[in-house]
Amino acid sequence: MITVTPEQDLAAATQYVQSVYESVVKRNPHESEFHQAIKEILDSLVPVFAKHPKYMQHSILERIVEPERVVSFRVPWVDDAGKVQVNRGFRVQFNSAIGPYKGGLRFHPSVNASIIKFLGFEQIFKNSLTGQPIGGGKGGSDFDPKGKSDNEIMRFTQSFMTELFKYIGPDEDVPAGDIGVGGREIGYMFGQYRRIRGGHEAGVLTGKGVIFGGSLTRTEATGYGCVYFVNEMLKFKGLSFEGSTVVVSGSGNVAIYAIEKAHQLGAKVVACSDSGGYVYDANGINLATVKRLKEVERKRIREYVNEHPHAIYIEGFEGIWTIPCDIALPCATQNEINENAARILVANGVKAIGEGANMPSTLEAIEVFHDNHVLFGPAKAANAGGVAVSALEMAQNSMRLNWTFEEVDAKLHSIMKNIYQNAVLAAEEYGYSGNLVVGANIAGFTRVADAMIAQGVV
Repeated sequence: MITVTPEQDLAAATQYVQSVYESVVKRNPHESEFHQAIKEILDSLVPVFAKHPKYMQHSILERIVEPERVVSFRVPWVDDAGKVQVNRGFRVQFNSAIGPYKGGLRFHPSVNASIIKFLGFEQIFKNSLTGQPIGGGKGGSDFDPKGKSDNEIMRFTQSFMTELFKYIGPDEDVPAGDIGVGGREIGYMFGQYRRIRGGHEAGVLTGKGVIFGGSLTRTEATGYGCVYFVNEMLKFKGLSFEGSTVVVSGSGNVAIYAIEKAHQLGAKVVACSDSGGYVYDANGINLATVKRLKEVERKRIREYVNEHPHAIYIEGFEGIWTIPCDIALPCATQNEINENAARILVANGVKAIGEGANMPSTLEAIEVFHDNHVLFGPAKAANAGGVAVSALEMAQNSMRLNWTFEEVDAKLHSIMKNIYQNAVLAAEEYGYSGNLVVGANIAGFTRVADAMIAQGVV
């Protein structure tokens, strides 16, 4: 009888994962963001395949890295000058093993197939971590909402939904907002969907206005959830937000409510940013000003210093990570913290990182944080609060009722604590104690993989 050693199991698993990764790169050339997301997750799953070869036998990786459906479409619309504009729309429906596809829509000039695929792939595991019955998907357009009038936004979103509606539904695919897509855009898209379908299917989109089926706490959910997750990491080490100095990148929905919750927990947030630059306020960021500038007046963050002359505005957002802080919450966009920025943060004494954005730290930056024993909350765990409350919004729509802000917030807090605990336990089980990147990947993966095995080859 031939005995297979644990070392041989590990070698076989490593070879399997590497072969799948090489196949992804070959089949999806020039999609660097997608490759990065695949590699980060696959590398951390090697011990799972070594311990449970059934996942290799059922070719789970080969199936899970390939989207179930990819849709790309033309979005023509007319601007205020009467000129026809054409943008490109996307929807990637990645995995529906545990529920309907769920994931946001991003409107930003950088949107392309690679970015939407990386976001959709990450969404599979993030959604699984919430414990809610939702699969992974993502979508968006290279349309830039900045500087557009309300009428231009409406015409674009109506054209976008005129095509997208063919592929979504309360039990099929439920989009939400992301960068460039807030309550205004969701409202216009829901109106167009309702107009085309001829009925009020409230559960088809989340992030809606409360008066037509939205959930209280949804606006705050991603930012609040990120802070709840980081707070669990801090408590484990006997630390706290109380009295801590915090830097938050971004000034959109996620950043604003991360700042708000950090304030509520006793922290002083000294900086925030947008794509043009960042403001540093040693006295602490005035959140009321930021909310008005970004949510109401839709102005640039540089306007902050006109009302708070003691604050400093600096062009270019990369320098925000040179500001000394105890806690860093990257809430802007992917790959905003590179290896150099990570080393500066470490040198300045950062204790914890919580990823409010999707994949805001490069793989090299994450390695720096781990090597220096910085508490690190990866995006798929730390920013899962938004999609968690989206799932709660879907539940409320199905039951035709509304929970109070306090009820939803309590459920969100509980979900984020469970995500942290599950990631910790998974990391410990596979010999990576304290590594929440590995723990979150494994905990998210095994739930989806087991469902895929149970449902056969589909």
